[in-house]
Amino acid sequence: MITYQLTSMAIGVGLAAIILFLVRRDHLHGPYAIWWIGAAATVALLGLFPRLFDVLANKMGVSYPPVLAIVLGFGLLLLKMLTMDLDRSRQERLIRRLAQRLAMLEARENPSSLQSSFPSGAKEEETRVNATEPETVALPSPARSGKERE
Repeated sequence: MITYQLTSMAIGVGLAAIILFLVRRDHLHGPYAIWWIGAAATVALLGLFPRLFDVLANKMGVSYPPVLAIVLGFGLLLLKMLTMDLDRSRQERLIRRLAQRLAMLEARENPSSLQSSFPSGAKEEETRVNATEPETVALPSPARSGKERE
């Protein structure tokens, strides 16, 4: 007869094996793998030592230990979702900055392609804006002004 302890331990070991396989094939990267290895180790540990969970539930004041497992699992899922959203936000910010830098580099290399990408009305408006801007005056650099004095 298979007990729930063996089932839990088999699930934990199987999950750890799948995670290691995914890491080895480069389908799962380091920080994500650490999270899932921790989850697999927890499941395997609770399968090996089921009384540990009963003691933990008793210390936390939970009268029915399986409820503690459900609450902790739900809390960990929420934490995992939060870390995923934080990581996704960081990646989106990075992609946006890279796109802006690429656009600036392309505009610096080939400014004529930037003007051709505007619609005809926008070109006229841009030339009006440039015509109203004051001309910049070149100031002498301090090194030249020193030579001119001599």
